[in-house]
Amino acid sequence: MRVTLARLKSNAPEAAIILLALALRCWWIEIKPPHFDEAINGWFADRITSTGLYSYDPSNYHGPLHFYLVWIFQTLFGRELWALRVPAILAGVLSVAAMLRFRVFFGEPVSRFAALAMALSPAFVFYSRYSIHESWQVLFSILLLQGILGLWQTGRRRWLFSLCAGLAGMVLTKETCVLHAGCFVLAGVVLWIWGRIVPSRPAWPIARQSWTRDDAILGFGIGALAIVFFYSGAFLDFTLLQGLYQTFALWISTGVEASGHEKTAHDLAGPLNYYWIALMARYEWPALAGLAAGLWFAAPSDARFRYIAISAGGVLLAYSIIPYKTPWCVISILWPFYLLLGEVLHELAHTLSSRRVWWAAVPLLAVSTGVMLKLNFQDFTNEKEPYVYVQTYSDIYDFVDPVLAAAEADQEGRHMHGAIILDSYYPLPWMLGDFTRIGYYSVDKPPELNALDFFVIESSREKEIEDSLRFPFFKVPFRIRSGQEGCTAYFSVPRFAPVFNREPEFQPWERQQE
Repeated sequence: MRVTLARLKSNAPEAAIILLALALRCWWIEIKPPHFDEAINGWFADRITSTGLYSYDPSNYHGPLHFYLVWIFQTLFGRELWALRVPAILAGVLSVAAMLRFRVFFGEPVSRFAALAMALSPAFVFYSRYSIHESWQVLFSILLLQGILGLWQTGRRRWLFSLCAGLAGMVLTKETCVLHAGCFVLAGVVLWIWGRIVPSRPAWPIARQSWTRDDAILGFGIGALAIVFFYSGAFLDFTLLQGLYQTFALWISTGVEASGHEKTAHDLAGPLNYYWIALMARYEWPALAGLAAGLWFAAPSDARFRYIAISAGGVLLAYSIIPYKTPWCVISILWPFYLLLGEVLHELAHTLSSRRVWWAAVPLLAVSTGVMLKLNFQDFTNEKEPYVYVQTYSDIYDFVDPVLAAAEADQEGRHMHGAIILDSYYPLPWMLGDFTRIGYYSVDKPPELNALDFFVIESSREKEIEDSLRFPFFKVPFRIRSGQEGCTAYFSVPRFAPVFNREPEFQPWERQQE
C-alpha cells in the first residue's frame, strides 16, 4: 500500500501536466469558427463516407491518417465542430505525454519541464485546437527521436518499435517527413564530425543491439502494412500508392515557389527571413531560450543533447530556407528546444548545487501562459496575430445560424434550396454539409435566384443582383475571413420570417419606385 501511494505521489506532477494540457486543448473548443483548412479536412472525411475510401491525391501534400481519424469521429458524433477537432486534440495531448517519456533518457526534471513548456505553449495549444495534420507530425517525430536515442543508448527492441512507429506515422501524416527524417540522419553525420574536433562528454557509444531480425521484420512490416493500408484506401485501390513518390516532386515545386505562402518583413520575417525566430520572439520564449541554450552543447557535452541540438537546428534551417511558410509548421520546429533548455537548467542546478536555478524558467513559462490564454481565448480571430492565419471570422455565424435555425423549425429544412455564389467559400461546404440542395457557383455563372430559399453573394454585387430579384428578402452582411471581400446573404421571407421576426431589408417594389 505504501509503495502504491509513493508511486502515485511521484507520478502526480506528470498526471497534472497531462490534465493541464487536456484542459487547455478542450476548454471552450468551439469558440473559434472552423478554419478554411479544417473545413477542407472535414470535406475529405465526407468523401470517405460517400465513396467508401480516401482517394489519395499527391498534390494535397498530406497523408491519409488524419482524414480517416476525422472521418471516424465525424461518423460517430455527427457534424460537430468539437468532433472535427478531437483528433488534433488527441495528438496534442499524446505529444505532451510523449515528452514525459524522455525521463527514461534524461530524468524527470528535464522531461517534466519540456512537457510543461509544450502544454503551455501558445502554438501547441492554438494548433492542437485546429483540425490539421501538424500535431500528428510532432507526435511521430518525438517517437522517432526516442527510437533513435533508445537504440543508441540501450539497443532494446522496444525502441526499435518506437522508431518504426515514428517513421510510419510521419509518412502517413505529411510529406515533410522526408525533411525531418533527413535532418535526423544528417545530425548523426555532423555529430560524428564535430565529435572528432571537440569530443563529446559523455560520448555514449552505440549500445549492443538486443533486437533480432524477426523484431525488425515485425516492426518495419507492420509500419509498411499500415502505409499500404491507408494510402490504398483500405486495400481498395492499389494504384493510389504511386502518389507516395509523386507527391515529393510536387511538394519540392511548391516549397521552391512558395505558392502565396512566402513571408516578408511585414510578416515578421526580417531582411534575412528570420520568420520562425521572430515567431519565437513574439510567442515562444521558452523555445527561444532553448534555441540559445543549444550553443551550450557546442562545447564538450553529452552527445545525446548535441545530437538533438544539431537536428533541431537543421530543421529550423530547412524550414527557414523553404519559401513556403504557414505558421502552424512552427510546432514541428519548437519541441526539441524545450529539451535543450531543460538540460541546461538541469546541469546548472547540478553544478551550482542549487535547485533555485529552475526558477529562471518561471518568467519564461509565465509569459508563455499569458500569451497562450490571450491568443486562444480572446484574439483567436485577430488577423494582427501571425498565428491567426486566414482564420474564419465569427460573423460567419450571422449567415449560418439562421440557416440552421430554419432547418430545425421545418421537417424538410435540410432540403432547402440555397446557393453560395463566391469564388472562395470554405468553410461553408462543411458547415452546411448536411443540407442536400445547396449549390456552389462561380460569380460569373449564378443560378436563378428567385427560386432559392437563400443565397450568398459578394457585397459589391448587391445592386446588380437586386435588379433581378422579384420577391422580398432579408439581408445579412458578413465576412468569411481576412483578404476576402465582404459578403451579403439573402433569405426568402416565406421560409425565414419565423427566424428573423422583422421587416425584410429588400423589397422589390421599393426598388421599382426608386
